[in-house]
Amino acid sequence: MHRYLNKIKIIAMFLLVIFLYSFSSIRNNKKSVSDIKIYFIGTDNFYIKKSTVDKLLVQDTDYIKCLTRDQINLNLLESKITSHEMIESAEVYLSINGQLKVNIVQRQPIARVVTNKSYYIDSKGKKMPLSYEHSARVMLIHGILNNSNFDSIFSLINEIKNDKFMSLYVTDILINNKNLISMKLRDCSFDVILGDATSLSNKIRNFKAFYQKAKSNNILNNYKTVNLQYHKQVVGIK
Repeated sequence: MHRYLNKIKIIAMFLLVIFLYSFSSIRNNKKSVSDIKIYFIGTDNFYIKKSTVDKLLVQDTDYIKCLTRDQINLNLLESKITSHEMIESAEVYLSINGQLKVNIVQRQPIARVVTNKSYYIDSKGKKMPLSYEHSARVMLIHGILNNSNFDSIFSLINEIKNDKFMSLYVTDILINNKNLISMKLRDCSFDVILGDATSLSNKIRNFKAFYQKAKSNNILNNYKTVNLQYHKQVVGIK
């Protein structure tokens, strides 16, 4: 009998804990949001203001702080925030102390296309508008960029970006009316002619070897153009 009483006590305690937890959860869910915290993850360059994100935190015409916690649709808020053209992803959640926390990852520009309506190319290869808040220091693309050559140019941008030497020195990529590609460097007056975007790794490797040798001989400024179009050759024109 004593054994059964102990079991009944344990079950009763278990049910009491569940009841108290449920009661506490219900009370907490009926409370309003205590504060809103917005964090930008992985960057110090803000292409969008926190105040702009704050304006996106509206659900069914109601500002979030006017709603109780159980009325907040976190998925809806994430969708609204990520719909902004400067934002790549967002995580929205409620903390234990009732704060609404928003973690934001911005889109990352890797090049700027210079036209009448200039825009960035982001790390995913998509068009990204310029920001009023911050101007990214990235490579400039001049000339006609369209569906026929975009993949090639994007591959070139990534080859340069992922190469420590090239990312430091290449400032501009130029596309002429014959769809041939050339580059300008930060500390040299000559143009580097790539031609098309084939064999990019080999062309860059050849150019780096040429650059190091010409620099060691102090003759970099003697060249007007450096042509990488020819297989396994670097043709420098003085």
